[in-house]
Amino acid sequence: MGQRKVVGQMAVFEVWEGDELGLGLDLDYEASGLCLLVCGQRRCRPMEPRASRGWQQADRGSPTSLMHPEFTFTEVSSVQASTSKVICCQFSSDGKLLASGGHDKKAVLWYTDTLKTKTTLEEHSMLITDVRFSPSMLRLATSSLDKTVRVWDADSTSYSLRTFTGHSASVMSLDFHPNTDDLICSCDGDGEIRYWVIKNACCARVFKGGIVQIRFQPRHGRYLAAAAENVVSILDVETQACRHSLQGHTEPIHSVCWDPSGEFLASVSVDSIRVWTLGSGNEGECVHELSCNDKKFHSCVFHPTYSSLLVIGCYQSLELWNMSENKTMTLSAHDGLIAALAVSTVSGLVASASHDKIVKLWK
Repeated sequence: MGQRKVVGQMAVFEVWEGDELGLGLDLDYEASGLCLLVCGQRRCRPMEPRASRGWQQADRGSPTSLMHPEFTFTEVSSVQASTSKVICCQFSSDGKLLASGGHDKKAVLWYTDTLKTKTTLEEHSMLITDVRFSPSMLRLATSSLDKTVRVWDADSTSYSLRTFTGHSASVMSLDFHPNTDDLICSCDGDGEIRYWVIKNACCARVFKGGIVQIRFQPRHGRYLAAAAENVVSILDVETQACRHSLQGHTEPIHSVCWDPSGEFLASVSVDSIRVWTLGSGNEGECVHELSCNDKKFHSCVFHPTYSSLLVIGCYQSLELWNMSENKTMTLSAHDGLIAALAVSTVSGLVASASHDKIVKLWK
């Protein structure tokens, strides 16, 4: 059979729900799954991902079977964000701005409602690896392969407020502490983590623990999740002690994300997603797992409205995973790898940034 084409979300809704309503659509079946002949084109329902640890295979269905009957998820706008690969993005805390960055060495601020450019930040000498907004003020920070971290005022971006140097290797990721406005954290390719104090323009602490990505626990700010190879370390922010070592991935971890409550953490490798509990009770326990060999998982965020729904960035597609019912749905999304996802709990939007140079908004 030729290359599998995945139906966009709204088309899936019309076809699958339409057939259930008995509209007389022509049906055909192939070994790969249910195929529908609609308007002369064959549309195939993709196969279920491979189950793991004895789980039942994830069921697939229309958006109405995936979540609440009124649930929809579709593209609302898009923009060519760069002339090169886009590999990071994040919303401002008020949801009004979106920042993106990547291989062209620039970070771009977009107005979320129009996806018009607000400004372009150009000081890094190599590609930008991560971009993060302060949770409490209009500041953002960028990290780069040029071994620097730069802090910017989102309303006055003619030059950066601070440039932090000290890493001996490329800076791979960074994050703002959720409660301490003045504190940011960064990690480099040698596994070194640094805490920076913006006001004093100094490095406060240096220790080992993260290579790929770091993220502070939302709300509480008690923990720092640091991914290195196939392990996520949960580090105590005050003492730097490793409270939990989250193990189970067999492939290198690409990204991690917290849910807004700070109670759960998702970790992503190319062939699996694992969700861990870090709230009260059994801290460090894997409570959900999704495995698949053909999707090339890379990034993820928790849906801004449905806490049990995880949005996963793959190669060319988005996977929606209802963890509570272990159901999934695939959406055509980009023409390249979806390197990063971001979410705004204020606007309810999800942003996707891809190697195809495009940034898209979904809702």
